[in-house]
Amino acid sequence: MARDFSGNNSIQGRNVKIDDSTEKPKARKSTTESKSKKPEGANFIRKFIDFIESEKTTRSLGVFFVLSSLYLLLAFSSFIFTGRADFDQIQNNSLFDYLFNNEVEVENWLGNLGAVISHFFIYKGFGFSSIVFPFIFFIIGFKLLFKFSLLPLKKSFKHSFVFLIWTSVALGLLFYNSDYKHLFGQFGYQTNTWLYRVIGKIGAVLILILTFFLYMIYSFDFSFQWLVRFFSMDKKDQEDIAADELVDENINVISPEIDDLEDEGLDNNNQLEEEPVILPEDDDEDVLASGPEIELSPTTEEAEVFVKSDTVELSVEETAEEDLLSDSQINKTLEAFGPYDPTLDLPKYQVPTLDLLSDYPGDKNGVDKEELEANKNRIVRSLENYNIKIQSIKATIGPTVTLYEIIPEAGIRISKIKNLEDDIALSLAALGIRIIAPIPGKGTIGIEVPNKNPEIVAMKTVLASSKFQEAKMDLPIVLGKTISNETFVVDLAKMPHILMAGATGQGKSVGLNVILTSLLYKKHPSQLKFVLVDPKKVELTLFNKIERHFLAKLPDAEDPIITDNQKVIHTLNSLCIEMDNRYELLKEAFVRNIKEYNEKFVKRNLNPENGHRYLPYIVLVIDEFADLIMTAGKEVETPIARLAQLARAIGIHLIIATQRPSTNIITGSIKANFPARIAFRVTSGIDSRTILDSGGAEQLVGRGDMLLANGSHLIRIQSAFIDTPEIEKLTEFIGSQQGYPDALLLPEYVDENGSQAGEYNPAERDQLFNEAAQLVVHHQQGSASLLQRRLKLGYNRAGRIIDQLESAGIIGPFEGSKARKVLVQDEQTLNLILNPQNNIDETTTDF
Repeated sequence: MARDFSGNNSIQGRNVKIDDSTEKPKARKSTTESKSKKPEGANFIRKFIDFIESEKTTRSLGVFFVLSSLYLLLAFSSFIFTGRADFDQIQNNSLFDYLFNNEVEVENWLGNLGAVISHFFIYKGFGFSSIVFPFIFFIIGFKLLFKFSLLPLKKSFKHSFVFLIWTSVALGLLFYNSDYKHLFGQFGYQTNTWLYRVIGKIGAVLILILTFFLYMIYSFDFSFQWLVRFFSMDKKDQEDIAADELVDENINVISPEIDDLEDEGLDNNNQLEEEPVILPEDDDEDVLASGPEIELSPTTEEAEVFVKSDTVELSVEETAEEDLLSDSQINKTLEAFGPYDPTLDLPKYQVPTLDLLSDYPGDKNGVDKEELEANKNRIVRSLENYNIKIQSIKATIGPTVTLYEIIPEAGIRISKIKNLEDDIALSLAALGIRIIAPIPGKGTIGIEVPNKNPEIVAMKTVLASSKFQEAKMDLPIVLGKTISNETFVVDLAKMPHILMAGATGQGKSVGLNVILTSLLYKKHPSQLKFVLVDPKKVELTLFNKIERHFLAKLPDAEDPIITDNQKVIHTLNSLCIEMDNRYELLKEAFVRNIKEYNEKFVKRNLNPENGHRYLPYIVLVIDEFADLIMTAGKEVETPIARLAQLARAIGIHLIIATQRPSTNIITGSIKANFPARIAFRVTSGIDSRTILDSGGAEQLVGRGDMLLANGSHLIRIQSAFIDTPEIEKLTEFIGSQQGYPDALLLPEYVDENGSQAGEYNPAERDQLFNEAAQLVVHHQQGSASLLQRRLKLGYNRAGRIIDQLESAGIIGPFEGSKARKVLVQDEQTLNLILNPQNNIDETTTDF
């Protein structure tokens, strides 16, 4: 059966048609010849711009501006005392003589140059309002030198310019006819001379007042509502007084018998007050006609009863509408300080560079045309042996496997082709044949055949791809390349947890390193923290170096990489406490997830004094889950299941790896909460169905070949490769930079099965017991972490003091994830507990 098959022996990651006839590619002109050479002037400009933007130039300019500000400040200060003495020298000599003639001497503290500069800025310029120039120079230099703004530069420039002009003119107006011309300078003098001639002195005063209020209104949203409230308050008081007088008059006119009762004495008054007032019914016309009218005042919260005649008109007071704050008033903190930037905690942190990673050029052997043609012939021959004819075949070359897509002729059952998986593997003499029947979203059947010379996907290559560099994701991770040779990038925040399994030596640990490296290349230490659990004690040890940047640990943990199973239990429960605390913050902020919360915090809509803080993402990585389940069982499974169920919204994500994907290790509660699964090669189809809920993982070829199940279908990916020396270089680069004082400390967790607080002898109490008790009562928070932070204690000593406080009845017992209750509400009660003898002595003295 003669057929044309597709093919092109180029090339990785493209759909190629296999064909017997090939054309030699036409010779191409070299790119260097086709491209026009850049002019030398453009190169010079580029080098000049690079020089200006370099870090050394920036620091040099910062030092220059800071020292210049100090120089100007001293020169201006000296002018106050020496300006008059130096005036004649400056007026009678040229600038050249003044700077280079040794016979010209001045008294300014900074010599001839200081005298000239201060004379120019103060006398010839703007007077003593020129003090803004040293101020501007200083904040510019500070920004360039330390990468930190003392004040917003744009607003500082604007306010300083207005202050310079307005103050010079105002001082000129006040001291126009005096001899203190240095107060306002030539600018203030000339401006006032012009104003006097055009609008007169009174007009100049009005112009200054007008410009002052215009500036206050437009820059600070100055309002005159306080005047309105002041006058409206006085008017209200007058109306209340007038209303009271009117009521008294009406009562005297309409009810003269009340005056007679008042004359009879206090008893009669009491009798009158005790008599109930019967309100008339609405439909009782006789009562309304003959009796007094009863009115409820609408101006008070409690109704007041007035008795008045029909001739008195009802006056209703109109309440003033409340003032609505403008957007600038609502966001005044944001406008004053700008949005909160968590990266300013470590402003000099530099993202790792790609040159820390290695290339693997010698391993890119690719797939030649002979291999494609041979595989095609074997597939066609094997299918024809079973009377299965195909219409077309297409090859897609990947780094590890090549996908052959076939379209069978009409009437061929797909299940018949699926059952030939082992026969095709036998005919191709290849390991890892996998048939996809059909390919999701296509009307074809896929046969994946491993390449004879698989390509190593370098970590440097996938990190340099535009897909990863331009990814707009919260937690982007690059796993490797797909069968079509495309870089595969996913968002861990959307997955939101990963369950990873694979036999020993199939690339599981390298896959974990690839995920960690992806996040290290994309996130700042303030935005992401890792909790690393390594029961094998050898896989994740290199990440110790980034402890002060990216790691989180328990307060009493010495090693940031958790290897002890008991510490793992405490850490998982501590993460549950952190999860509960974060949900409490989200509830108080009226948001649903960590992204909305952090956006609100960045806009300064949440007050840190109320306990709010910027929340970094936390990624928990467990390298060998089976060992934890075997030794701890439910103590590990329960908190992991709870975190997997609830922790997505508050930014805690789990990555769990194991080499034993059996049902007693990966239980139903674990699988149900891990929708994203990664399977490297496993030993049996049962393990594949355990991890992926389908077969296929047993047919992988190993060395990073994996299947990703994230939804309804599987994706075959060749994992990127990163070697141990590359990890070492990467962590060394990060660890050598300035970091936080310590790793992020997770909330304190006390094992309820551990030691309980015993009866402590008051004489054996810690020296800081009293101070700790006062601290706990003042903050109404009983935790060892509070004592550690405030009293600068170690975890063990803080824990002992907590037990002593519980024994003394100051705080309650341990209640799991809940904070300990503080049983003492004020310091007076605390003093009774701390000093019982003094209270007894005071009681005895009273007797």
